[in-house]
Parts: sequence; C-alpha cells; structure tokens
Amino acid sequence: MGIPKPSLDDIQRDVAAEREVRVSAVAELPTRFGHFQVVAFHAPDESKEHAALVKGDITDMADVPVRLHSECLTGDVFTSFRCDCRQQLELAMETVQKMPAGAILYLRQEGRGIGFENKIRAYQLQEQGYDTNQANEALGFKADERDYDVAAQMLRALKVKSVRLMSNNPDKARDLQAHGIEVTGRIPVQVPPNPHNALYLETKRVKSGHMIDEVPKSVVGEQLDCLHRTSNAQPRNVSA
Repeated sequence: MGIPKPSLDDIQRDVAAEREVRVSAVAELPTRFGHFQVVAFHAPDESKEHAALVKGDITDMADVPVRLHSECLTGDVFTSFRCDCRQQLELAMETVQKMPAGAILYLRQEGRGIGFENKIRAYQLQEQGYDTNQANEALGFKADERDYDVAAQMLRALKVKSVRLMSNNPDKARDLQAHGIEVTGRIPVQVPPNPHNALYLETKRVKSGHMIDEVPKSVVGEQLDCLHRTSNAQPRNVSA
C-alpha cells in the first residue's frame, strides 16, 4: 500500500488552485531499483515542476528516510563522471527500497541553483583551474544558490512529520529545519571518487563542510594533471 492517490475531482481542481505546493497526481513507477510511486506537485509559485519518488505510505509518519536530490542533467541523464550526482541518486533509490518506506524529492535546481547554461560556464572555468566554488563565484553567484523551501512544502504536502535525511550536506538539514521540517537523523550517501570528480568532492568536503571522507591526494593530483595537460591551467589550491 502506498500513499493515497487524489481523485479526478482533486486533479481537476488543482489546475486552477492558487495555494501552497500540494500533491496533484500519483502514479505507479516500476524501476530497475524497485517499485515506487511517482508524485507530481501543484506549485503555483514555481516555474519548474518538481517530483518525488515514494515507497510505501509515508503519510503522517515520523523519521521518514528522505533524499533531497537536485536535478543534474549531465550526471543523472548523461552519466557524467564530473560529479557524484547520479551515483548518489541511485544509492538513495537502493536505500529506500531496502526500507519499509521512504522518499526521494527531485528538485529542479540544476547546477546548485544557477541553471544549466551557467553550470557549463562553470565547468569551463574549472578546466582553467578554478574549483567548483570559485567557478560559481567568478560568475557572480554564491557557491550554492539552492533553497529548500519548496522541498519543505513538498514534505508537508506528503504529510511527513519528520525526516532522516539521506545527505552528506549539513546545509540541507539546517535549511529544512529553518523551513519548519524536523530532521531527526542523517543517512550518509557517499560514493567513491574518480579521477574526474576528485577535486569537486574534496572542495565540497573542505570548503562546504560536506561529511565525506578525504579524497586521496593521488586521485586529486591525477585530476589536476589532466586539467593542466588539456588547458594549460594553473590549478588552484582547494583549501584556499
């Protein structure tokens, strides 16, 4: 048994509704990781559509395992090695399937909130020696522009009482709590580094405080050597 599905009247009423984010439609979604329900949300103040994958009935439940996953076209769809997004999404789906109930919120916040075009501009700067935070800042953004207000509204729409957050990022927990969602624990979602994302992961650990293991210097060095060979870049110190 999963979460309750809205009636046809509810679905039609949402078309004209002007209110907080709410569940507008629910359908079954079998995947290679297991069976989920996919949830669409009516979000009158959002220009982008967000989604959730839900296992079991999380309505009125506490301590629900929840992953807040920001959209990553290059990683989630194109299987890029430059980040760990796809691997984290897959690990979260596997983790939820092993539990009685849980949810993955898929948030349309590409490039940590700067959008796809600027994300690729940031990639170009990284190839010139900037780390991921420096590249965003050089383009005039904060290192992370994401906001989790819509995620909090989605959880309220799903009637979740409290969550155990599947994340390595302490800012997500703080932001959710600031928007009124109780976070009762954390489930690590860590994947091994590769020579293409080592500097990215180490920057998240050192500069953004992500709770992940230190990346071996040999792997970071391999990525820096690769960037230097391809662009004559002068790599910047990750701890600067």
